[in-house]
Parts: sequence; C-alpha cells; structure tokens
Amino acid sequence: MQASATSIQARDRLILAVDTSSIDEARRYLDELHEHVGVFKIGLQLFTHYGPAILKDFQSAGSRVFLDCKFLDIPNTVAKAAEEATALGVQMFTIHACGGRKMLTEASAAVKTKSAELGVSEPIILAVTVLTSISPEVLNAELNVAGTVEDQVSRLAAQCRESGVKGLVASPEEVLRLRKELGNDIVIVTPGVRPGWAEANDQSRFTSPAQAIKNGSDYLVVGRPITKAANQKDAAKRIVDEIESALSP
Repeated sequence: MQASATSIQARDRLILAVDTSSIDEARRYLDELHEHVGVFKIGLQLFTHYGPAILKDFQSAGSRVFLDCKFLDIPNTVAKAAEEATALGVQMFTIHACGGRKMLTEASAAVKTKSAELGVSEPIILAVTVLTSISPEVLNAELNVAGTVEDQVSRLAAQCRESGVKGLVASPEEVLRLRKELGNDIVIVTPGVRPGWAEANDQSRFTSPAQAIKNGSDYLVVGRPITKAANQKDAAKRIVDEIESALSP
C-alpha cells in the first residue's frame, strides 16, 4: 500500500483504538462502529487479556485489524514475532524504531518471506518513533536524548526507511517534516488526534483530524473521543467528515 494514496477513502483512514480488557465492550465497539471505522486497533491491554482469538472476532466481521504491541527485543525474537503477526492476518502492526537497524531489517525481511509463503498481502510494519506521551522535557531530562523530539523522530525515521520498514507512527507535529524528508513513499499513522470538541487526556502532542491529514498523515488513531462519546456513531461520523473535508481539493 502506498502512502498518501488517493484511493484510500476517508472512512478507511480512521483507526479506532480499542483500549479495554473487556471482550464484551470490545464487541460492542465492533457491532456499533464497524460501518463507520476503517481499522480497529487492538493493543496490549486487550491482546494480553484475551489473546489472538480477539483478532478473529474482528476479522470474522469483515473488519481490518491493527495489532499494536510495539515489539522491541533482540532481532531474532522480533523477526519471529513479525512472522506470527503476519500469520494472524493483521493489516498492520507496530515495532519500536529504537531497536536498531538489525532488528528493523530482520523484521522487514521476515514479513516478506512469511507473506510469500502464505500467499497473502504483506502487513504494514509501523515503527514507533517517539511516543506521543513523551514531552521534550521527558525526552531530554529523563531519557537523556539530546535535541528536540522532532530531531529524534527524524533520526529514527531515516533509519527505518534504510532498513526496509515502510510505515511510521508519528505525532501530527512531526508529519510535515517527515513528508519533506522521506516523501510519499512511506505510510504514516498518527495518534494524538483530538477533534476540537474532545479533551486532550494524556496526549502531550496532538492536533485535529483535519490538520493531521493536511500535514500528510495517511491514517489517524482515535480512541476516547469516540469510545467515551454519548453517541459513538455520531462521533465517528463527525471525524470521518472532517477527514473528508481535509482531503477535498
């Protein structure tokens, strides 16, 4: 899948973060929102609680799945995990960009080999650069990384591209710079997206859906503005409409 492809419809660009350990709640999101959301993101909480079977629940309903477990380990272990994610039939999954070139390269190669073996489309590997909860102060003072958040994101993003990883997770603040540096030959998934009518919660770096799309994001991850809304369908529709408006010439 090419980044910024005009064939990606507005609805397909919306990823719902299913942040719960309740299978009943997860299924309610699926039942309520499968017609309004392009991809469902299954993260550590739900996957750890319920296991791979939860992915099949969503896939059986015809929905696409984003497995967000942020693999970070020695290269061989991450490569094996990437093979398993491919076998699970997910559309995309995450690894940490800070794992180094060897880890990134082996994960990319493992996905290619496993996809060819199974005769399926390759899932998009999304490398997480700097978590959206990390502020500049945390990056410098606690993690001892010099420079700005944007500088660190750029360094890691360039390393990912050189290693064959074709997707990134990056906040809206970094997308413009990444597009300038890497062009359109990379998929960018953006968390930290909050419509104007929603609370920021624990995100330190965020922007509106329309601005994120205009900056060059391909997919937007949204959680609580939808899942905590009084009318979830309406909240999802409002975000899709905002995406649609941003895509219009």
